Amino acid sequence: MPLALLALAVSAFGIGTTEFVMMGLLPNVADDLGTSVPTAGHLVSAYAIGVVIGAPLLTGLGSRIPRKRMLLALMALFTVGNLASALAPDFGWLVAGRFLAGLPHGAFFGVGGVVAARLVPEGRRARAVATMFLGLTVANIVGVPAATLLGQHLGWRATFLVVAAIGLAAMAALARLVPRIPVEAHQDVRRELRALGNRQVLLGLLTAVFGFAGVFAVYSYLSAMTTKAMGFGESSVTLVLALFGIGMTLGALAAGPLTDRALRPTLYGSLGALAVVLVAFPFTVDVRWAALAMVVLLGAVGFMTTTPLQMLVMNKAKDAPTLASASNHSAFNLANAGGAWLGGVAIAAGWGWTSPAFVGAVLAVAGLAIAATAGFLDRGEGTLRSRVVAAHPSRPAAPRPAAHHPARPAFEDGTVARDEPDAARPSAGPGPSRPSGP
Repeated sequence: MPLALLALAVSAFGIGTTEFVMMGLLPNVADDLGTSVPTAGHLVSAYAIGVVIGAPLLTGLGSRIPRKRMLLALMALFTVGNLASALAPDFGWLVAGRFLAGLPHGAFFGVGGVVAARLVPEGRRARAVATMFLGLTVANIVGVPAATLLGQHLGWRATFLVVAAIGLAAMAALARLVPRIPVEAHQDVRRELRALGNRQVLLGLLTAVFGFAGVFAVYSYLSAMTTKAMGFGESSVTLVLALFGIGMTLGALAAGPLTDRALRPTLYGSLGALAVVLVAFPFTVDVRWAALAMVVLLGAVGFMTTTPLQMLVMNKAKDAPTLASASNHSAFNLANAGGAWLGGVAIAAGWGWTSPAFVGAVLAVAGLAIAATAGFLDRGEGTLRSRVVAAHPSRPAAPRPAAHHPARPAFEDGTVARDEPDAARPSAGPGPSRPSGP
């Protein structure tokens, strides 16, 4: 794999750390700034809103900027947002800093996914995109627990200063390792918007909203489930979250080659497995080892959906994949917010701490139904195109007139002279080649 993928993974590690670390720092932030934990929860929403708005906005504004320069600009904005969060004098400024840090999230993964796919042969593109996402999953194993621990001992501001330093390191890696990728001649906002209106792209985004919401219906309350349903102490929460991160990493590693081999079956299988795991999860919480195993499985099958969804929208957007790819991360964050809200509704209704798992299973089945509908329509469109081609075959080319050969001289032994071999004949040379894309 190219070293440029390492630079993209380092950037994803920083983004993943700042996205999820706030969930572990909410009590510390609330105490320090004199607000309640539910009010501090708006910091999570501010980041998610930044992602949803920033993905299409920044991608559109940067459509004519070379991709490497765009990646550097997005990581610079990410670094400034985290630095602003660390230096925020009050809660309002911290909300603004979190919103600013979230703006480049979707656009970075949108542009980064396209760059990762361009760096490798066509048959390895899903693996390249999955490699970039490994930074996001490793952040949940190492970055988030370490940053949470740092914030608990040195203050939450220290956490955001460290994340800002990671952003600077990622910028250095991008500048050093990512090759220059010029802007395609056809790359513009209008083409990107037309690609976003493709029915298969829209169904892919809708699949992400519903299917991935099933993951966040449980993940958003996994800390409470650890102590109130599984019976672990508060000190075990970090371990359980790390196990979920290990599952995410395993899912990302498996999703790359599987998606390269069979995209839609991988998507169907991961969504179906997600629904099964979510249904089974509440029945395992009384047996600790089984509950922990289900946490790993939940992370694995949940994150296995991301690579096929990313590749699906990129493939269907054809030669204008950047905005569709970025919008996919807006869809994931809508899934985050929607899944958390619906899981909270189930808990507030008195259905129990594990009830969000059943809500998540319903959402996963809905995502699977949308994905299957998209696949059926895609096959139908392919069959229709084949029938149109069969009904209107192209006119066969007119036969070329036979070349006139002058009489061949005969040698003394009666044999006839042969034509020159093709290699010996003068050639007009190849015509001018069309410039290839990056």
